[in-house]
Amino acid sequence: MKKNDPRKMAWEILARVEEGMFSDLALDAALSNASQLEDRDRALLTELVYGVLRYRGRLDFALSHCCSQPLRKVEPAVLRLLRLGCYQILLLDRIPVRAAVHETVELAKRLGLSRATGFVNGILRAVDRRRESIPWPDPRKAPLAHLQHVLSLPKWLAQTWLKEFGAAEALALAEAMLQVAPFTVRVNSLQQGREEFLAALTDAGYQAMATAYAPEGISIEGGGSRRLPGDDRGAYQLQDQASMLIAHLLAPQPGERLLDACAAPGGKTTHLAALADNRAEIMALDISAARLALVEQSALRLGTQGISCRAWDLTAAPDFLKNGSFDGILVDAPCSGLGTLRRNPESRWRRQPADLAVNAERQLAILSRAAPLLRTGGRLVYSLCTFTQEETEGVVQKFLAAYPEFERIDLRLQVPEAWRELFDEQGALRTWPHHHGGMDAFFAVGFRRKA
Repeated sequence: MKKNDPRKMAWEILARVEEGMFSDLALDAALSNASQLEDRDRALLTELVYGVLRYRGRLDFALSHCCSQPLRKVEPAVLRLLRLGCYQILLLDRIPVRAAVHETVELAKRLGLSRATGFVNGILRAVDRRRESIPWPDPRKAPLAHLQHVLSLPKWLAQTWLKEFGAAEALALAEAMLQVAPFTVRVNSLQQGREEFLAALTDAGYQAMATAYAPEGISIEGGGSRRLPGDDRGAYQLQDQASMLIAHLLAPQPGERLLDACAAPGGKTTHLAALADNRAEIMALDISAARLALVEQSALRLGTQGISCRAWDLTAAPDFLKNGSFDGILVDAPCSGLGTLRRNPESRWRRQPADLAVNAERQLAILSRAAPLLRTGGRLVYSLCTFTQEETEGVVQKFLAAYPEFERIDLRLQVPEAWRELFDEQGALRTWPHHHGGMDAFFAVGFRRKA
């Protein structure tokens, strides 16, 4: 087994995720520490980590039909091995079953789990032998069970989606959330136009195309495998297309004073600066000083100016900011993140129903602290990378009831015609991966402070 074996590294990363670490951070750290890892092994490591987290529900269903004891009684370290092996058998056609079983058993030995090698070997071979007879739930007859055991959702989330969207839409959304998210970048418009960067990508051998909605966006086939042209001079920012729309909704103008209330890691902050041609004054707040450093790093890399950062939890009154002193405020609030399950697959297993009410309370508190800071006639955008009723319309209605001096804006009236299909009948942005070109699921609503 190689020193930097991707299967062992995947097992270790999954262990860290179970302890509470975010998968993307754990994976990035592992890849950074294994600079000699071959490209194909880097790709396999990434596939195994994200694949096991996305498909855990399906893997556990298959394993439960091949294991003589309930999975909850299996030692966590061993269950992690079983999921890795099962994923390779059921979902990675390019890896022969024999190799998947052998490598998983050898990994057990290397991890000091020799006592479990027979158990692991037997169950994985049973998965392969019985794969055609596993009673996968039918999506038409048993949509709830299919959402859980095939499309890999926790039961509470499957029930919620069925109730809110109906079977067909819930199934389509869940299927989309199992896919790999597109690799998209926002061209740094302070340096160059999109067509110029597209040409540079083509010259470098990439397959790339302009995004359908965001005017600075580019989707790149296999973009994460190596550095893109212009990386050393900040020619682009990694950002989902839906996220790129948010700064446009605030419509920043040169000479304005803007507040980004929950700024880290800085994609939207730097986008606001670019849209204002580096001539806006932007205050960037975030509860995490460490993550706020990412905003400063992004601003430096992209050459954006006028951004001041300060660590602050906006559920508390910011006594250092004057009421009525901002022309525009963006509250891209912390949320359940269910719209980005493709990028953060561990979230589907971490989130609980009670979290939604807690999130909504915090979101309303942040809006309540931000509201007095906006001048009369100013505009506020509330955005989230989720779509739950509690965190979206639930918070909006409570905010309007508590602050009658604010009115809701129909955002459709200020966007290009081609964007209007992205908005609901009340003028709120609602993007969906299975309807809108694969972008993340985002929500955004606009407010104006009345005279």
